[in-house]
Amino acid sequence: MLVLVETPAGYGLFRVKNKKLLEVEDANDLTSFFASAEVAQKSVHLEAFAKFKDTKHALDEVLALRESKVGKSLKKFLKKHLLQTDASAQLAVSDKALGAAIRNKFGIDVVFTPTTHEIIRGIKEQLSNLLDGLSAKDRQQMAMSLAHSLNRFKLKFSPEKLDTMIIQAVALIDDLDRELNNFAMRLKEWYGWHFPELSKIVTDNLIYAKTVQLVGFRSNTRNVELSPLLPDEIAAEVKMSAETSMGTDITEEDLMHINTLANRVEELVEYRANLAEYLKVRMKAVAPNLTYMVGEVIGARLMAHSGSLLNLSKQPASTIQILGAEKALFRALKTKSHTPKYGLLFHAALVGQAPPKLKGKISRVLAAKLSLCVRVDALTEAAEAAATAAGGKAAEEVASPALSEPTVAISCRRYVENKLLQLEQQQNSGLSRSTAKPSAARYEPKRQMNGKSYDASTDVVQEKKHRLSEEAEEEEDEKPRKKVKREREN
Repeated sequence: MLVLVETPAGYGLFRVKNKKLLEVEDANDLTSFFASAEVAQKSVHLEAFAKFKDTKHALDEVLALRESKVGKSLKKFLKKHLLQTDASAQLAVSDKALGAAIRNKFGIDVVFTPTTHEIIRGIKEQLSNLLDGLSAKDRQQMAMSLAHSLNRFKLKFSPEKLDTMIIQAVALIDDLDRELNNFAMRLKEWYGWHFPELSKIVTDNLIYAKTVQLVGFRSNTRNVELSPLLPDEIAAEVKMSAETSMGTDITEEDLMHINTLANRVEELVEYRANLAEYLKVRMKAVAPNLTYMVGEVIGARLMAHSGSLLNLSKQPASTIQILGAEKALFRALKTKSHTPKYGLLFHAALVGQAPPKLKGKISRVLAAKLSLCVRVDALTEAAEAAATAAGGKAAEEVASPALSEPTVAISCRRYVENKLLQLEQQQNSGLSRSTAKPSAARYEPKRQMNGKSYDASTDVVQEKKHRLSEEAEEEEDEKPRKKVKREREN
């Protein structure tokens, strides 16, 4: 029996020398045959070995093995060392699906049992001793290099596209917004015990934190110059409120902790601004058309919701329209009610400036154009060629001005704006729909009467008879009346 072993260095073909290996009933008893190098060499010996040329060659073969396919190198190896030498021998493999592919391709008797699986495991444990010229250190380096290449391929990491950087940046911006809201609220509540009127006068979180650090105790407002931070009117109002404030007194230690929190709020606000600028630059380099349509924040959230720019490009327009509203969609499907008209696109500027009754239509039009723009950003050949030629350069060096400028997004945005203007005009003029068709005339079939036509001359005769009968009745009514009159006269 021959045993096929896949290693990071290449393919190995081993022949079983000790027939007792195949006669063992319990697979766990095979460990004694590979307990040491001497025992392993008596059990199996190397028939042939095909070394990979480089890491790329090894990666191609490993990817083929992962899909249970016979790669080019494995095909040549089996033809040369198995079909031409001993085609009738059994071949033991470590993958059942791979064994089926080899059997269908070459007609070889392939074996896959728990016993053969343990034999292959024992061979891999003593691989350094069974292979001549391959030390354990070299095998470890080859395995590490192949593992890095395989992980890079699986993750599809592209330092030029920077999808992962954008996704992490927009997630961090959302986290910073929540933390800033909590810290600023805590700062206003804490310092509000000493100067509660300040939070109503200064509403901006950054200016409030700087004012707290500059003023300190509210009694210092008389000697502190607030003009660098606040306008003259607001500064005068702060000083006036400090004199009549209803806050309590605090100690130096309290003020020290309040200033520490205010400093942290100031640092977070500044870092959030720097991170937003970083996201803007990255989005313009990676997805200029998407950024031009909905902005860098909404575009980055769409990418993060899909996982990557490539995954977003595979989504249809109907899916892009409701991204971010999955809970509402499934709730509507469960209750058989109306499905949502928009998700993350609700915060886009083009949808926000539309009237409430037209937001659904504009979001549908915008999603249709976004699907086109995203596919251009993700699948354009010019961007891929530039990314391949750039290698490991930074994003600023990779993104040329021609690639960072929007292309189809200009016409798409103009179309959406014109569509919005058209719908607003129709709504103001009282028209129902822009796509309404003129109502067709009602179809009334002509019926043909197969019977005899109606004779109108008979109506005259019936009318005369009817009149004669009426005159006779009137005469009968007059006769008794005459009798009654005569009786009265008598």
